[in-house]
Amino acid sequence: MKIPADLKYTQDHEWVRVDGEVAIIGVTDFAQGELGDVVFVEIETEGEHLGKGDTFGTVEAVKTVSDLFMPVGGQVTEVNPALADEPELVNKDPYLAGWMIKVKMVELSELDELLSADDYKKMIEA
Repeated sequence: MKIPADLKYTQDHEWVRVDGEVAIIGVTDFAQGELGDVVFVEIETEGEHLGKGDTFGTVEAVKTVSDLFMPVGGQVTEVNPALADEPELVNKDPYLAGWMIKVKMVELSELDELLSADDYKKMIEA
């Protein structure tokens, strides 16, 4: 299982890659493994301002549907268009091709509340 050291993580199993004021967000390798085969990703929040912890969409797998939560607050500026036709990218490449949204962050300090790779690894191994 991959847990890239350059990302931040949430207790809800989302990851965040920071690029200036933009947060690129997806679900972790651990999460996609727990979900199983992802068959549909629904994100209809593009253009919306959402707060940290708000639901930004859902991911549907063969066995379950799970909500997706904002790790940081901000405006959803882009949804990964590839997921409409290839939701399985979440399983195949959760940290690159399977990213879900891009968010223009409001409070960069919210990043300080997220987990490091080491802390995330300890959490999922507990």
